[in-house]
Amino acid sequence: MLQNITIDVHHLTRVEGHGNIRVNVTGGVVERCEWQVPEAPRFFEAMCRGRHYSEVARITSRICGICSIGHTLASVKATEAALGIEVSPQTVKLRTLLKHAENFDSHVLHVYVLVAPDLLGAPSAFALVPTHGEVVARALRLKRLAHEWGSLIGGRTTHPTTVLPGGFSKVPTVAELTAMRDKLAAAVPDLLATLETITALAPVIPAFDRPTEYMAVSSDSEYGLYDGYVQTILSDGSRARYEVADYRSCTNEYVSPLSTAKYTKNRLDSYAAGALARFNVNYDALHPEAKKFAESLGMSAPCTNPYFNSVAQVVEIVHSAYEGLRLFDELIAEGVTQEPLVQPTRYATGASAVEVPRGILFHEYTYDDEGFCTEANCIIPTGQNHANIQADFDALLPWLMAQDKTEEEMQLAFEMLVRAYDPCISCSTHYLDVEFVG
Repeated sequence: MLQNITIDVHHLTRVEGHGNIRVNVTGGVVERCEWQVPEAPRFFEAMCRGRHYSEVARITSRICGICSIGHTLASVKATEAALGIEVSPQTVKLRTLLKHAENFDSHVLHVYVLVAPDLLGAPSAFALVPTHGEVVARALRLKRLAHEWGSLIGGRTTHPTTVLPGGFSKVPTVAELTAMRDKLAAAVPDLLATLETITALAPVIPAFDRPTEYMAVSSDSEYGLYDGYVQTILSDGSRARYEVADYRSCTNEYVSPLSTAKYTKNRLDSYAAGALARFNVNYDALHPEAKKFAESLGMSAPCTNPYFNSVAQVVEIVHSAYEGLRLFDELIAEGVTQEPLVQPTRYATGASAVEVPRGILFHEYTYDDEGFCTEANCIIPTGQNHANIQADFDALLPWLMAQDKTEEEMQLAFEMLVRAYDPCISCSTHYLDVEFVG
């Protein structure tokens, strides 16, 4: 067993934003094992104050260029809750279909471009082009499909333009939906090939387990992504349910000296958000084809290996593909019409919870009697995961030391762990410690 270990990763690669890994062991004694977030804070909540409700989602979608659909949906849903707006069933279906497009898009990017190089011993996806050209081509095909899917409904995939409080400014035609549905159906062979690739690479994933609490949007009618209540589950199967309006009671934000993003906790000292959390909370609601996919990978709920968040993302790609086909078919059969925007019936406070690729996202706004925002609050999934990553680090280091891993192997294991969470680090930084000197 190594008695002296120094790992110093400054600005971890293949993640969004800046995060550092610091590990020091001297004479077998752990002196430091830290996941650090040094990003400068961002002030999107302050940007919302004084803005009309029609502008707020345009601002908050800029929190993230990858999860901008989810931020837009969370924003308009919170605004609608505050303004007493109830949207039509058609709007709900279109928004849910748009949410599936985002999850599909982001998961393909993360698994193929950011995680696969670790499993194949490559420094980046570019190095895979000469050795695994068809895999890279498949990733690009699926990514292009998802981009077109999201753009059809949202106007564009990054910072969508058609989603507004009260409905949509423009909806796709039945002919456009039919053409996109056929493209999605034609992608099934690529999904099966993805299963073969992940099955071949699964043995490389570290067999590390650390039970924690998992939090996700849940619904009595479907696999919670667009709407529902908040539910958590522990590894023993015990569940707790929270209403979205009471989200602060289960997030419990607090400040850590290791991070410019706040930490969160609930029933335990930390909890996990993301694809694995959704898988554990909502397994019974997965599409049957996605369940088959998971079973073929030997994955069942509860799964307590944090590295398997990436595998859960693959399962969700399949789920979104088949649920997307179902929603396309329903909208095509029912017909789509341009509906007027539902108008406000009051001005108050409202909150929402939406699942973005990296986990459960909360938005809350208060509006005055003229429709201008007076208060805003956003709690980002990666912010909710920072404490859990640190807890994983604390358990991972002795586990690696007991296996006589080299320092290089340990560093890779720590890097892979962070990347498994698919963090949007800069999106999560909301805390600033200001010291005034007189």
